Amino acid sequence: MPSASQTTSTTETSSTAGTKRGRPGYDQQSVLRIAVDVFNRHGYDATSMGILAENLGISKSAIYHHVPSKGDLLKLALDHALGGLEAILEQPEATSGAADARLEFVLRQTVAVLVDRLPFVTLLLRLRGNTEIERDALERRRTFDHKVAVLISAAREEGSLRADIDPRTVSRLLFGMINSIVEWYKPGGSLSPQRLADDVITMAFDGLHADA
Repeated sequence: MPSASQTTSTTETSSTAGTKRGRPGYDQQSVLRIAVDVFNRHGYDATSMGILAENLGISKSAIYHHVPSKGDLLKLALDHALGGLEAILEQPEATSGAADARLEFVLRQTVAVLVDRLPFVTLLLRLRGNTEIERDALERRRTFDHKVAVLISAAREEGSLRADIDPRTVSRLLFGMINSIVEWYKPGGSLSPQRLADDVITMAFDGLHADA
């Protein structure tokens, strides 16, 4: 979501991940970023503190200078992903105006957060709900999705969206499309985040039919 509301992206990175200092050469944020990469490659459940230490090039005991546990790393990562998404719904463009314009804004910003925080959102989308931390994160994500479904319903009632598809189905289809981006999008490639968001909006609102 690149627009006047880019406040949902890079500006929160340092505050969300933290700046707590520990062993020389690392701070909590850098440990977190490497941990998220390892979680995404091996799976959270299969990642031991030993695997994290090996990837960080430090001892397991040294990791505890930065975080109390592996679960705390997961919570920090999920808070970073979810915080970006939840902040979208608090922006003025998401809370006032025509419902279809608010929906477009939310979708654009969702794409922007996903691209800006790609490893963190990837981790969120791959959760299995095996721990309380994961279940809490999944509940927060369901709340976000529900609020978007309410927005879709409002746009339908205003007459700006077709009324023959259930809003919950529309929400699932929209986020199915957006969530798939984590599996194939390569930052820094020929497809810019802005163009990606434009393409998502075009697909969602106009479909694939060529203009007559």
